[in-house]
Amino acid sequence: MIKDLKQVTNEKSYWIRSGTLTLLERFSTQAFSLVSIMILFRVLSKEDMGVFAIFSSIFTILEVGKSGLLQNAFVKYLTTANDSDYKKISTASLVLNILTTGFIVIVLLLIAKPISLKYDALTLKELLELYCWNTIALIPFLQFTFTQQANLDFRGIFWSNFWRYGIYFLYIVIFFIIGWTIRLTDIVIIRAVGIVIGSIIAYFYAKPFLKFDLTISWKWVAELFHYGKYVMGTNLSTMIYKGTDRIMVGDMLGKIPAALYNSAIMITNLSETPTFSVAAVLFPQSARKIKEGTQAIKLLYEKAVGAILAVLLPAIFFVIVAAEWIVWIISGPEYLEASNILRLTMFYGIFIPFAVQFGTVLDSIGKPKINFMFTVVSAILNIILNYFFILYYGIMGAAWATLVTYIIAFVFMQWYLHKHYDIQVLKAFHYTFDFYKQFFAFLKKKWNEDKIYKTNP
Repeated sequence: MIKDLKQVTNEKSYWIRSGTLTLLERFSTQAFSLVSIMILFRVLSKEDMGVFAIFSSIFTILEVGKSGLLQNAFVKYLTTANDSDYKKISTASLVLNILTTGFIVIVLLLIAKPISLKYDALTLKELLELYCWNTIALIPFLQFTFTQQANLDFRGIFWSNFWRYGIYFLYIVIFFIIGWTIRLTDIVIIRAVGIVIGSIIAYFYAKPFLKFDLTISWKWVAELFHYGKYVMGTNLSTMIYKGTDRIMVGDMLGKIPAALYNSAIMITNLSETPTFSVAAVLFPQSARKIKEGTQAIKLLYEKAVGAILAVLLPAIFFVIVAAEWIVWIISGPEYLEASNILRLTMFYGIFIPFAVQFGTVLDSIGKPKINFMFTVVSAILNIILNYFFILYYGIMGAAWATLVTYIIAFVFMQWYLHKHYDIQVLKAFHYTFDFYKQFFAFLKKKWNEDKIYKTNP
């Protein structure tokens, strides 16, 4: 009984501590990015913002793909590994990290010129070539942060990301205040500097967990790759899925509409912060909970989605009501046309938690291939819908196409989860409203306590 109580206490402590650190990390990096982009909207031309939007889509796809190949497989196997396998897995992951980076550098150098010619933006070539240094700098950064996640320690992840994005933020703010010119190429260089500083900080936190083998286990390299290839495929498909509208708006309508659309999507993406924060904490726990059976996975999924929705729904309602005001503050008066786009894209936030936790659960229980298949089909559907919707309805068509894709994917994902794990979509909403009831009960209790205190001090 005492042991069970201690286990429950430890689990609650894990969720509170890890969840708080992960949320702080996500919110701080999002805040840095938000203020930085607010300044860039005001100092760069729409043409430059369009180029930056295209470049951001490309490097985000690359980073998310690389993390997908390395992260989930590494965390899953390291979380439950014995001492001997721990060292082999760590070494194999580092080797795979280096090989993947080399491949990305080659791809970047090959595509830089053709893409810059396609979008008639020579600056894009220079940005992609410079970004090669960023992806090289990410080798130690990712290795250290993933090692910490596998060991359920999120302190270093917070501080390393804080300074990684904080350096970039300081550069933008200082140059803006002084009145110096901010160039797109300088932004890429300073981001690389931030990654290096973040890596140094991450090392000191990851140091107790860093254990490597002197020989390379190619068996483990292959094991990590074969597991990670589906997660990478899923992540790449997800980014193509999420980046399709921006890329196709830029390709079919031009750089200025791309900048307008990007201003709305950038705000919408802020709503994903709670979703991915919970996913980062949920994944290593899910990998361990699979031993307890599908009932444990079912509860984790329903409660995680319910908690995320409890945070998101009020935020979505607020943004829909105050869209013009928010766009004016973040992007400036020149981008007010994006207000209606923002209202529509905010509805993504209702479906994203279900999709992200769907992937988290399947990856953690060793079924990344199923998640990959769902995501690929969704990405292909999104490309098709975006083409026809943009063709007939212009910039608003991109938002409608992506929303329709989210709805269709949601229906089939919930069907699969219900069939195989008895997960019920309405249960998630039940936990959402249960969270509100508990929250208001807590406020009422505090209110009554304050009244009693004032009456009888």
